[in-house]
Amino acid sequence: MPIFTKNDISLYYEDIGSGQPLLMFHGLTSSSAMFYREMNFFRNKHRIIALDSRGHGHSAKLSDYTLDDHIEDAVALLDHLQLESVDVLGVSMGSYIAQGLAARRTERVRKLLLVATKSVGEKSSMAELFERHPEEFDGLSIHDKLEKAQTYMYHRLTAVQKWQAKTAENSPQLSLEQQGIASNALERFNLRPELPSITAETLVISGRYDELNPPEKGHETAQLIQHASFMEFKRSGHAPNVEQPRLFLGIAENFLDD
Repeated sequence: MPIFTKNDISLYYEDIGSGQPLLMFHGLTSSSAMFYREMNFFRNKHRIIALDSRGHGHSAKLSDYTLDDHIEDAVALLDHLQLESVDVLGVSMGSYIAQGLAARRTERVRKLLLVATKSVGEKSSMAELFERHPEEFDGLSIHDKLEKAQTYMYHRLTAVQKWQAKTAENSPQLSLEQQGIASNALERFNLRPELPSITAETLVISGRYDELNPPEKGHETAQLIQHASFMEFKRSGHAPNVEQPRLFLGIAENFLDD
């Protein structure tokens, strides 16, 4: 298992394939295992590097960390692998990490693909979703809240559930306490002032039915980046790469290879 250490914190990553490096950042409470489809698709043309963010997957579980910690871990991974320039794919939480990396290390990100993204948050997107629908979520246990939230997050729920099950087979699952710590790391962040400094060619993809990070938040992010385009998938929610996988892979391939 490839692991590197940053300030005595062990961080796991996948490293497969060859070609132009493609660095992948997963979503909240998930892991690099969620990218099994993307890894198989891109590995013949790209060197795929997929990090388990701290507190997730096979990486160290900590009692407290922040989005800035995630971003600094990404820089440390590039340094560890001695990679000067990479393409970056980030989904949901991973897209916030990707934004921070591209803004703070502009010379090291060639192309930037942001999926189901936003650029600012006082609370985690899940906490905001619960507050928008108090009649649906008030009084429920956290387990029941998370289960019910999926109907607001995804358009093709059956496809997402199969993907979640396959991901879970290949990665340790977080306890409810660990999920809470991971969610707290995404409170009170604002990347908006940094986005105009991004020089990477950027594509932002949102799903029409995503109530966690709605399309207008993705569109706002794209407008703040100099060389960014925005695309809305019409039959997707919070996981366009899963809900419309063939469309996503085709567009991602064209974007990265152009």
